[in-house]
Amino acid sequence: MGRSYFVEESVGQYLSELSTGSKAVITGLLVGQCSQQRNYVVLAIRTPPKEEENKSSSSHYSALSHIDDEWTTAHANQVSRMLPGGLIVLGVFTIASPELAKEVQNTLRKLVFSVEKSISRKRLWSMTEEDISDRVALHLCSLTKKILCRTYDVQDPKSSAKPADWKYQTGVSTSWLALECTINANIHIPLPATSANHDLEKNTKNGLARWAKQIEEAVFLINGQVKEEDADLLEGQKKSARGNMPSSIQSLDVRVLMQLSQNSSARATATVQICSGSINLKGALKCKAYIHNNKPRVKDAVKALKRDIINTLSDRCEILFEDLLINETPEKKNSEREYHMLPCRVFAPVAGSSLLLCDYKFGDETLREIQERFLEMLDQAVQTEDLDTAEEINTVEIHPPKEFENDVKQKQLSKELLLSKLHQNIGVVIAVAVAISAAAFSFNYFSD
Repeated sequence: MGRSYFVEESVGQYLSELSTGSKAVITGLLVGQCSQQRNYVVLAIRTPPKEEENKSSSSHYSALSHIDDEWTTAHANQVSRMLPGGLIVLGVFTIASPELAKEVQNTLRKLVFSVEKSISRKRLWSMTEEDISDRVALHLCSLTKKILCRTYDVQDPKSSAKPADWKYQTGVSTSWLALECTINANIHIPLPATSANHDLEKNTKNGLARWAKQIEEAVFLINGQVKEEDADLLEGQKKSARGNMPSSIQSLDVRVLMQLSQNSSARATATVQICSGSINLKGALKCKAYIHNNKPRVKDAVKALKRDIINTLSDRCEILFEDLLINETPEKKNSEREYHMLPCRVFAPVAGSSLLLCDYKFGDETLREIQERFLEMLDQAVQTEDLDTAEEINTVEIHPPKEFENDVKQKQLSKELLLSKLHQNIGVVIAVAVAISAAAFSFNYFSD
């Protein structure tokens, strides 16, 4: 039996509008949440057309040959950054004419695996046995409006298509629980002496991977309480007369307690490493995760929030390095400490739902630029007054590289040698003075 996907009605309207009056093949992404019990689709996003596609007639792109895998996966990576915990890119869709039906299935299968591989490559956490590895491949016929929904197991490269149900439902985007927390980060990442400047991003990712393990081992207090993993997340919460939560987002406050690892073997294998510098990440991270209120479990909610904490800091660092690469100045002195501001998180509601998606804003960017990115990446218009930018400033401090450190050490060594020679010279002077005093004393003594 295949999986069932409960789809927000607005998604159906969006797909219908895309298919109306267009002969071009259209591709896009599906966003939602999957669990052991149910799967939800809350957003469909068209892949932005390339500039050359905008300049050409749409009829020129009525075949599948123009679909660019790299362009689609790049868009999927950008969208993945904008999703809070609990929401993921569930799969891809294609709108095409009936005569392309056979070709479409091969194209969709290729896109599903390419998108998942690209997104998973940068993750700092691993899939668990309970994670659902099925991804959706949806084909909408532009003429008949008929929908063919299939899934592929992305953990199995030889996976064959499985049929799946696509069911439209009202209010899918409203019955959710939100978990929110602000976590203070103060991460010190040493840079090995063998590292070069171009290894900064790699070392940062390795340092964040170690920090991610600490997040995985942290204790999460939900509304001030530690709950059993398999317990009902809503246990003790007031419910309506029908036994369901009201159709609005209910927020749960979460506190994160970091704990030191008690693994003695980890301490026994510790080694001393010569470092040439370090990277310090400091700031407060505003984190958010969503889980549908259909029998939510504590461990599913905590897992979603943990992944949001890890993802948001990793994404910020990745965005910063991309910005530094674009704005790189060759004449910059490597001997000086560098201070950079990590981009702040900006939340906004989309598609008329209460779910908030996000973007990242540098200090010199305007809200207008954020609105343009929401429109470009998510095909959604957001209002300025709906943008939530309340987050503290986060910083990155990069300490001097190896060359400068060696220069300092050389100066320190020269200073020590100078002091050593000075001490030796003072010793000779004192010895000569003592000898002269002794000779004078002996001369006077024998004269008497």
